[in-house]
Amino acid sequence: MAPRALDRWLWSYLTRCRRPNVAGPTDVLICVCDHFEPFHGASRDEAMRRVEAWCKGFPALSAGPRDADGLPPAHTFFYPIEQADAGVLEALAELCRTAHAEVEVHLHHDRDTADGLRTKLAEGVACLRQHGFLAQDDTGAVRFGFIHGDWALDDSHPSGRHCGVRQELDVLRECGCYADFTMPSAPDPTQTHTINSVYYASDTPEPKSHDRGTPLAVGAAPGAGDPRLLMVQGPLGLNWRRRKAGLLPRLENGELSGANPPSADRLRLWVDLAAWVHGRPEWVVVKLHTHGGLPRNLEMLLGDPMAAFYRDLPSSGPDGRPWRYHFVTARELVNILHAAEAGQGGDPGQYRDFRYRRITGAGRR
Repeated sequence: MAPRALDRWLWSYLTRCRRPNVAGPTDVLICVCDHFEPFHGASRDEAMRRVEAWCKGFPALSAGPRDADGLPPAHTFFYPIEQADAGVLEALAELCRTAHAEVEVHLHHDRDTADGLRTKLAEGVACLRQHGFLAQDDTGAVRFGFIHGDWALDDSHPSGRHCGVRQELDVLRECGCYADFTMPSAPDPTQTHTINSVYYASDTPEPKSHDRGTPLAVGAAPGAGDPRLLMVQGPLGLNWRRRKAGLLPRLENGELSGANPPSADRLRLWVDLAAWVHGRPEWVVVKLHTHGGLPRNLEMLLGDPMAAFYRDLPSSGPDGRPWRYHFVTARELVNILHAAEAGQGGDPGQYRDFRYRRITGAGRR
């Protein structure tokens, strides 16, 4: 295997389809997906302290900046359902009732089976529902976004660890998953050949069924009963502005960390790499990821680095054309993508509840 999993994605990066130029403003959809693990290396008391830091810090961060729709920064906590804790979840529920934040499903599992996965998802979804989380579709069915622990979606790790279920995409969809947000995973070897894309993947008998798929396109929305699962990827490429030893470009995978905080330069690269629905290039997807339950990232995410990023967002791109920002949760982002598929245009912010809505009683910002 090549270093940084380059054999998985470098050719795709070098031969990628460039987003067409647009005549008017570009609408930049910023979605922060948090692999939120407050119990990582921590006691319950420490986990609660980490959550309390979010309950105090995120509303303060949200008090200033607003997007084109007048909304504050958004945050989606993908909570590991195997670590369910009533006190932690209730604290997050209170945060989500008062801030632009939502909770979705995160899962670590190993040497599992399809039936075992179904049971874990059913129990985890029921637990999250008890605390007012998740969404529903027009039929009233519960729907959720998903991130796979250890990046090993659909048994994709070469070691055979961290999953075990080669029917995972089908099981996720059967259980109510509306989209997966796991990728990109580089430098991890689970990285797919498909990069910088929003696309549909079909399950296969082989692992890593999501390695390739069909891009979303205006006028090509799947019909009812379509067996494919929507995959929403973040940016992946090379950052020539940040070089090792002044020579080699660094990997850019959209991760927000204490060691690599967001910046205007990174945002320009994220937009250059961004996914979009074919036929709607003026709406671009900047799906970022972080591990917000880890102390090494808390000061960056809740302190001045993140506040400065939102405060100093560039008003235009390198070509001088204006950029308009929309701070979206994972659910809101998927709704906007489906609206684009359906041929909707104009302000993407009006489609935040296009298909999946927060369940009544879950609270609103």
